[in-house]
Amino acid sequence: MSIYATLWRLKFPRCGDDHTDCGWIDVIAQGVPAHIGSPTPGCGYETGDPYAEFLPPAVDVEPDDDGTTLRAVVFVTANAAKGTPRSAQEYVAPLLVLSGKAYKVLSFGQVHQRICDALRGNRPRVVLEAWSADGSVRLVFEDGTSEEVRRTLDS
Repeated sequence: MSIYATLWRLKFPRCGDDHTDCGWIDVIAQGVPAHIGSPTPGCGYETGDPYAEFLPPAVDVEPDDDGTTLRAVVFVTANAAKGTPRSAQEYVAPLLVLSGKAYKVLSFGQVHQRICDALRGNRPRVVLEAWSADGSVRLVFEDGTSEEVRRTLDS
């Protein structure tokens, strides 16, 4: 049984920047309910939190909790592998891991930016897309470099 519940699945620019011919990838937000690993008596983890090494700290579950409180949200690509030597529940290379509290207070724009930053990795951000009259497209990056992403049919 999985400790994760899928919250949403959306398409993001594969390399973190939306531009002509960028390609898209599915990103899935996996919520971890508050009771997972919780020290609260009755949650089943009185002997310890087996997920402490790869999730944000466990949280106490309020008596009136309706089950929507989250311990964490883990963002992964659709083809992400799960299961490491440490835990079968751990994602091998999550894009981003937030505490449930952080996820609750961040705007979607802020979450989107963090996911795009993770997808971009150490590559510079696209700051300009230049279209030529012949139909070719060149991207310009924040470090001043550029790359042609679409050539004309005759080149």
